[in-house]
Amino acid sequence: MNYKAFTMAEVLITLGILGVVIAMTLPALMSNHRKKIAEVRLAKFYSTINQAILRSELDNGPKEYWDKVPNGFVTGEDGNADKTQSLVTPWFNKYLKPYLFALNTEVEERTGEGKILVYFEDGSLLQISGSSFIFFPEAKDYDVVENESGSTTRDTTFSGTKYFTFFFAPYDKDNKYYYKKGVEPYMYNWDGTREMLLNGYYGCYQANKQERAYCAALIQMNGWTVPKDYPLRF
Repeated sequence: MNYKAFTMAEVLITLGILGVVIAMTLPALMSNHRKKIAEVRLAKFYSTINQAILRSELDNGPKEYWDKVPNGFVTGEDGNADKTQSLVTPWFNKYLKPYLFALNTEVEERTGEGKILVYFEDGSLLQISGSSFIFFPEAKDYDVVENESGSTTRDTTFSGTKYFTFFFAPYDKDNKYYYKKGVEPYMYNWDGTREMLLNGYYGCYQANKQERAYCAALIQMNGWTVPKDYPLRF
C-alpha cells in the first residue's frame, strides 16, 4: 500500500515560512495590544481620578481652595530630608485617598521631589508630585534613570508611549486649562491648536528630546483613542 505524506524537507520549509510570518507580524500585534491597553487605562484613569476629586469636594470644599500639591520630603531630626516620608503623602491622604481606590502607595526615594507612587488594581500606576501627575498604563514600565546632571528622573524616551503627563492646578487663575478643573493632560503654553500638540516644545513627536508632555492632550482630543497619525510606536 502507498501512503501520501509530506517529506521532511517540505515540513521544514513550511515551518520556516511560518516562522518568518510570525516574526514579521508579532511586533505589530504586540504594539497594537500595548496601544489598546494605554487607551483603555488612560480613559479609565481620567474618569476615575476626576470623580474622586468631585467626591472629595463634598468634604474638603472647592478644589481651587485646596492646599497646593507639595514637593519634597519631611525634614528629619538630623536636619536632613527623610526620604521615607514625602510631603505629598499627607496631601494625598486628605484629598484623594478616601475617594480613590488604590492597592498601595509608596514613596519614591530615588528622586528629589518627594514623589509618591499610587498603584491601581488594573495594573496601572500614578506618580504624584507638585510638578506633575505622571500616569503609567502599566506599572511594570515604571523606572527612573540618571540624567545628564547626575540626578534621577523618568526616562523621557518613553514619554507618550509608556507614560503620560497630566497636571492638577485648579488654583491657577492664569491658566484656563486648569483653573477650577480637575486632573487634566499637560497643556501649559498650549495655543489650542493640534499642530502645537504635535510639534511644539513639548510636542508629541519622535525626535523630541524633551518631555513629550502634550501626548496625553493629543489622545484626549481624539476621544481617548490614539489617532491614526500618532507619531510614536507603542
